[in-house]
Amino acid sequence: MRLPRILWVAILLPLVPLCAPTMAAQAATKRVAQQPGVNIGIDAKAIALIKAMSDRLAAAKSLSFAVRRAFDVVAANGQPVVYMVGSNVVLQRPDKLKVIVPGDGPPSEFYYDGKTMMVLLPDKKLVAVADAPPSLDDMFEAAITKAGLYFPFVDFLAADPNKEITEGLQSAFVIGQSSAVGGTTTDVVALANKNVQAQIWIGAADHLPRLVWLTPTDLAGRQRSVMDFSDWKLDIPTSPTDFTSATSTGARRIEMALPTAALPAKP
Repeated sequence: MRLPRILWVAILLPLVPLCAPTMAAQAATKRVAQQPGVNIGIDAKAIALIKAMSDRLAAAKSLSFAVRRAFDVVAANGQPVVYMVGSNVVLQRPDKLKVIVPGDGPPSEFYYDGKTMMVLLPDKKLVAVADAPPSLDDMFEAAITKAGLYFPFVDFLAADPNKEITEGLQSAFVIGQSSAVGGTTTDVVALANKNVQAQIWIGAADHLPRLVWLTPTDLAGRQRSVMDFSDWKLDIPTSPTDFTSATSTGARRIEMALPTAALPAKP
């Protein structure tokens, strides 16, 4: 949960509970509410659930999933406006990734084949290509540095998700179980570090993430967001053609650069 990494710089629910609180959840809520500002510590059961999830993801040689992210942006009148972005992801360890974003907003496609990373804007027929490091973790950092590209689900794709998610933890506890998320029974874990508070619904049987709520500890100018994961497939067959696009050959090449590079200089 290495957040401030939890915003995707390149891409710019009804208010009811997603699951009825169990007795354990009610007790945990009451306990926390009665002790405002108190660090409730790190529960070994919560850490064990995160570790089981991380081990399942890290052990997969390849995987695919769909993720839908919703986040709010404050409008000029002060009203939070919610945007949604859907992505379809295919990963092959240690050095291949495809992320297709059909919308909302302009559609985009990202490809990484272990040597280069490519961003394709199919509706505009534009493509940006840059050299990339030979590992996924290093590529994620290079994508941020070179183009401001960040995938909000990156911690779940890292070589060691447990390290990324638990780094700097200040509190962790198990809220309880839910049967209302992801079409299965999930264990619900709350985590917090100095930058963000997170709540993760993890499949009790398959140990896969189903839902993540993220709230920055300082909301001033920052986005709250939720990620809904579905259609998980692990150790799927892949081919080199999955991580490139024939459409890119007819697209006009542009430089891969940070978004701010296109902005006019301030007077």
